Amino acid sequence: MAAPAANMKINGDRLWDSLMEMAKIGPGVAGGNNRQTLTDEDGEGRKLFQKWCEGAGCTMGVDSMGNMFARREGTDPDALPVYVGSHLDTQPTGGKYDGVLGVLAGLELVRSLNDMNVKTRHPIVITNWTNEEGTRFAPAMLASGVFAGVLEEDWAKDRVDAEGKRFGDELKRIGWEGDEPVGQRKMHAMFEYHIEQGPILEAEDKLIGVVTHGQGLRWVECTVTGKGQHTGSTPMYMRKNAGRGLAQITELVHEIAMQHQPNAVGAIGHIDVYPNSRNIIPEKVVFTVDFRSHFLDIMQGMVDEMMEKAPGICKELGLEFSAEVVGQFDPPAFDEKCVSAVRNAAERLGYSHMDIVSGAGHDACWINKVAPTAMIMCPCVDGLSHNEAEEISKEWATAGADVLMHAVVETAEIVE
Repeated sequence: MAAPAANMKINGDRLWDSLMEMAKIGPGVAGGNNRQTLTDEDGEGRKLFQKWCEGAGCTMGVDSMGNMFARREGTDPDALPVYVGSHLDTQPTGGKYDGVLGVLAGLELVRSLNDMNVKTRHPIVITNWTNEEGTRFAPAMLASGVFAGVLEEDWAKDRVDAEGKRFGDELKRIGWEGDEPVGQRKMHAMFEYHIEQGPILEAEDKLIGVVTHGQGLRWVECTVTGKGQHTGSTPMYMRKNAGRGLAQITELVHEIAMQHQPNAVGAIGHIDVYPNSRNIIPEKVVFTVDFRSHFLDIMQGMVDEMMEKAPGICKELGLEFSAEVVGQFDPPAFDEKCVSAVRNAAERLGYSHMDIVSGAGHDACWINKVAPTAMIMCPCVDGLSHNEAEEISKEWATAGADVLMHAVVETAEIVE
């Protein structure tokens, strides 16, 4: 297949204007966005995206999980489409670029091809995956998980938010439950463009991250049980302080992850302390250990080591320990041909680049199970994301979108 010419580039100003226009919907309190999935703001963002796609000559399809598919026709009616996209939903205190960049770069790719009158043999489909963030309705990457067949649709639609509202009910309420069965679409390939959400590309002064793997994860919910007693009148040697178990297991998790550098991470994030009173020794602590690696054996080995050593730590302190895995997915290795298309595009365009592993989960991680998939990343300032202060430059956004267009067009095959 013919590679696109090096001077084929997107309109960076138009992409940036689109990002800023979308950011007006669901503004945050500190310059970012609060456009959580299936809220009225999400519905408004979807309508704007649909309007833009139809203005670019695309036809819109929506499946029963609310996933949106804007199709630009190819010249071969029998050729499977090349998909490109990410998500429009945000964290409660999210930035203007996480997810949204990948969707609107797909739109800009199509607009630019229209401007240049470039045709492809394979259709190109811009996708907005529902509920990638998983903030309002856990787990993350919910609708792409259903699409890939790893989650059941009925189960997904029964997820509830903090107010007890069902995913399925809220999807209907905002008017974005489509008729199309989930997962029936077949893909030639899929590409997802995303900000890095980490500091590596900026630190290495690279414009493009060629994502070779995603990290797998294991979430282990642990419960340490002691005895709730008065903090002032209980002698130190008679205490059964569940907080000490948390403290020592926190250090254990750090030590285990450090043994596997640079290929693993681990931390304790969510913590609930009971009864959480200033003058009562903690009687119970429930917390979640998050281990991640792009090597399955390392990731599982870290979990096994923690599960072996944590009970002994607690026993020494007179405490009880129990644990269960509450979240997991194995590390995906992205399609070598698609990854090569990304790398070749960066080289053809003269953009500095490096191979990188995605530290966060993305819809591409699930779609990789059913179609050849790859990801592209651009830097973000200080690696900051899931924060209203999240920032990228127009130049970074444009370079990644150029690479995205070249990789997609090469895969979709230019018609001379």
